[in-house]
Amino acid sequence: MVTRMGETYDELVQVHGVRDRVSAEEWKVRVNLAACYRMVWEYGWHHLNLNHISARVPGKEGQVLLNPYGPMYNEVTASNLVKVDLDGNVLDETPYHINKAGYTIHSAIHAARNNVACVLHTHTPAGIAVSTLKCGLLPLHQEALRFYGGIGYHNYEGVSLELEERERLVESLGDRNVLILRNHGLLTCGRTISEAFVLMYHLERSCEAQIMAGAIKEDDNVHIFPSESVRENARAQTNLDGRNAGELRWPALMRWMEHIDPSFRD
Repeated sequence: MVTRMGETYDELVQVHGVRDRVSAEEWKVRVNLAACYRMVWEYGWHHLNLNHISARVPGKEGQVLLNPYGPMYNEVTASNLVKVDLDGNVLDETPYHINKAGYTIHSAIHAARNNVACVLHTHTPAGIAVSTLKCGLLPLHQEALRFYGGIGYHNYEGVSLELEERERLVESLGDRNVLILRNHGLLTCGRTISEAFVLMYHLERSCEAQIMAGAIKEDDNVHIFPSESVRENARAQTNLDGRNAGELRWPALMRWMEHIDPSFRD
């Protein structure tokens, strides 16, 4: 018997009942993380079934949830998310495994930053394009100014397979929540899943606008750049009191996912 996602009946039985085996707090994180995967799918930020969005398991030191390797982002559910430790070892009773190669980046940040609950990484065309520019993300418009002075940059070292890179990656991120992986892609992290998602939304939009404007350096004598004082003021205006803007938008985003396909809650 074959069902949705090509799962066999036995595989479905194995993930059935996950809600009964985990805490209410973990189940809530699972639902929100599954919804986040669906949102990334709807916005077109996915890269086949590659990349990860990871979320810390509440109350469990060094345990993280992320997508099973195989299903696409629009097939991720609260039950088929895989629980792993920081070395990528699967802790669940599950028929699934993970893409360990891609987990190097996530494990580095979760191990070093206890205040990070979620890490979101993308390989979108606009993000990759900006990651190749020496200037990085330019302070060209209002969308980008929210990140002014708040982006880390990590030099490309090849596919992130080597564990020794983790220390350098964490150093590149520092205490920021936004990282551009040069010649690679984008990364955001947040105190909540919603914060990481909303940061990525604005970061993706910023990159798209810059590429559409054809801006590849600041001193091109073509584009209008706000003054230093305006840049600083705009950054402060869009980051008032360090509030988590994701919390304001998340209920509406969840309603959107419910309307499209509520199966993420399964």
